[in-house]
Amino acid sequence: MEYYSPSSSSPATPSEPQSYALQGNQQLPYRSSQPIAQLVGNDETTKRLMNRVATGEATEAEHREFAAHVQQTQTQQARAQIRMQRQQQLTMQQLQREQQAAHAASTSYAQQMQHMLGNMGGVNNGGSDASAAPVEKAPEPMQTQPNRQLQDYQMQMMLLEQQNKKRLLMARQPQDEARSLGAMHSGSPAVDNMSLPMSSAPGGNHSLQDYQIQLMLLEEQNKNRRAAAGLEPVTSSVSPPDGNITLQSYQEQLMFLASRDKKPAFLVSRAEQDAIASGPPPARTQHPDLSQPKELPLHHRAIRVNAEKYTKPFCDFLTANPTVFHAVDAVKRQLKGEGFEELSERDKWHIAGGGKYFVERNGSSLIAFVVGENYEPGNGAAILAGHVDALTAKLKPVSEVPNKAGYLQLGVAPYAGAPNNTWWDRDLSIGGRVIVKNGDKIETRLVKLDWPIARIPTLAPHFGAAAVGPFNPETQMTPIIGLEGTDARDLSEPFSKPSFIGTADNKVGSFISTQPPRLVRAIGSALGLKGNNVANIINWELELFDIQPATLLGLDKEFISAGRIDDKLCSWSAIQALIEADKSDTASSSIIKAVGLFDDEEIGSGLRQGARGNLLPSVLERAVGSLNGGIDAELIGRTYANSFLVSSDVTHAVNPNFLNAYLENHSPQLNVGLVVSADSNGHMTTDSVSTAVLQRCADKVGAKLQVFQIRNDSRSGGTVGPMLSSATGIRAIDAGIPQLSMHSIRATTGALDPGLGVLAFLGFLNGFESVDKEFK
Repeated sequence: MEYYSPSSSSPATPSEPQSYALQGNQQLPYRSSQPIAQLVGNDETTKRLMNRVATGEATEAEHREFAAHVQQTQTQQARAQIRMQRQQQLTMQQLQREQQAAHAASTSYAQQMQHMLGNMGGVNNGGSDASAAPVEKAPEPMQTQPNRQLQDYQMQMMLLEQQNKKRLLMARQPQDEARSLGAMHSGSPAVDNMSLPMSSAPGGNHSLQDYQIQLMLLEEQNKNRRAAAGLEPVTSSVSPPDGNITLQSYQEQLMFLASRDKKPAFLVSRAEQDAIASGPPPARTQHPDLSQPKELPLHHRAIRVNAEKYTKPFCDFLTANPTVFHAVDAVKRQLKGEGFEELSERDKWHIAGGGKYFVERNGSSLIAFVVGENYEPGNGAAILAGHVDALTAKLKPVSEVPNKAGYLQLGVAPYAGAPNNTWWDRDLSIGGRVIVKNGDKIETRLVKLDWPIARIPTLAPHFGAAAVGPFNPETQMTPIIGLEGTDARDLSEPFSKPSFIGTADNKVGSFISTQPPRLVRAIGSALGLKGNNVANIINWELELFDIQPATLLGLDKEFISAGRIDDKLCSWSAIQALIEADKSDTASSSIIKAVGLFDDEEIGSGLRQGARGNLLPSVLERAVGSLNGGIDAELIGRTYANSFLVSSDVTHAVNPNFLNAYLENHSPQLNVGLVVSADSNGHMTTDSVSTAVLQRCADKVGAKLQVFQIRNDSRSGGTVGPMLSSATGIRAIDAGIPQLSMHSIRATTGALDPGLGVLAFLGFLNGFESVDKEFK
């Protein structure tokens, strides 16, 4: 969604919102830290313009008309300022008379409110149970604060009225339910009882605006629920209430309201419950007009209130799944829970329109895809691709090393540059996959220890040059895992015997004899293998990881601090987007939507489970062949030509301490949105056409796109995009989520960035089909 300021027709960013206020017949003071442009009048045209701008439905002409209307009122605003200056020149005696008049008016208002509460059934309600509900007394205006305005007192009274009303309603709940049930049987629709949510005690800083927004939202919520139950017609829009209201706040809260799928039980009448349980009347299935661009629902727009709900699930995912094998297994379990069918590369596939599937390779790579119900031969695919491997230290085939100075140490090998200097003095645990013999079968099991077992200690600076480095990664960065004990064995001549990998029967030279005995027992215990059963371990792939959980950081918890953000961040967001795209768009889609999670990106993607392997082309070609009863070069050529790939790897956020390392105007910020990565030397797939395509998809959900390119005197990294695009001919762009401290054992991203990534990726998956028609 674009934001327009009143003084210009050019879009303004959401970070600098312009407040608009609609003034009714009664002018009440409005206090705000931002300048207010008043829309004078209560006519339907003004309300219609405000509503269309707030919901993002306004045309460019209506935006200009709205901005012009605001511009016209600036003169009135200046006059109001002059009147305010004149009022400040009144004598103290005149000011006191005004305060006395305000006191008299507020006292009269309080009496009216109390009378209204009595008519609502407060103390005398025909002998109902509501007479037992306590009713608070109206607060007296405070004479000790001469600057308190009438508006503040009115706000208190209205909030108090709603709180008392809630108590009365809850006390009368049994009778209300009985009356609602009777009304339903008699054919008369029940009417919802309105109630504001409980809040803190009102004070002078509350404004009438807050009350109006809450009341409007609750009214709209009840209206939608009654419409869903068939109790009243569906309305297409919401008009902002009369009085003071800030457009930006009203807009965001409307979007948040649209994302809610439940309401408090005390706001749902018995008639509604029965109507909802029986279900709405069946509606005729209508095929959508795919020739028109599709816009996503408001609750899918990329705004703060929608992004926040993804923060904790992402942190939980990072903490629970420290290795690539755990990450892929967690994604598999989530997809199965959402109804995706697992395919095996060894079996024949039966793919159908409207189906959703996934296939894994090596337990460390995965591709999931959804087929639109309207799929036709030759239609393309919207693809998101990332990687799930991360920098780590992997155990060597023989991880037992000679003890030194009474310490037990562990033989590890670097993976993609780790362990590096960020791994010093960290609490490290171990996890991965273990190959176990179970009877006449060989099984793969996942394991992780839930306490730190290893540490790479630094040398204190007191030792001078020896503590400065450089350090030998083989001899000076070996983790310690314990102190020498009774399990220590004589390895004084490690080169005197053949280095057998071992067998599965635990004879001399078996696998577990090449590993630290105490580590073998710890891993066996975590797998439930006791005593001699640990001999059933015939091999493993284990790695070290920082055991500290992902956590929120910052004064307002605006950051996420975690290990392995690169690139489980984009991979997780892409999977969530695919799941939500299946729920919201499969019935009207005619393309394939896919997400690919690859292993080995950090070391060049050269293995079969990497992006240079044939996993993605194989899955797409087999799916298209199954859908069409066969495949030929012409069909797969059209499929690739009609497809589009977003290579979604994390990118660099600007570091405030090293601004000189960044290119001007190419410094992405956290909690803003997706970053398009460019590179003139072909390390990225981004070009002008692919950028325009992604921008159109982002516009449909109000997502913001940033841009990053490395300086000419620095070195650019690589992604899976170029290798996938060059192998298939699919159009592509590189766009990922920003982070700080890339390739550190612990990195930082924005608390909103996982959610903003989900929403932007969802905009691509659901919006590409219509956007692609614009580029043909």
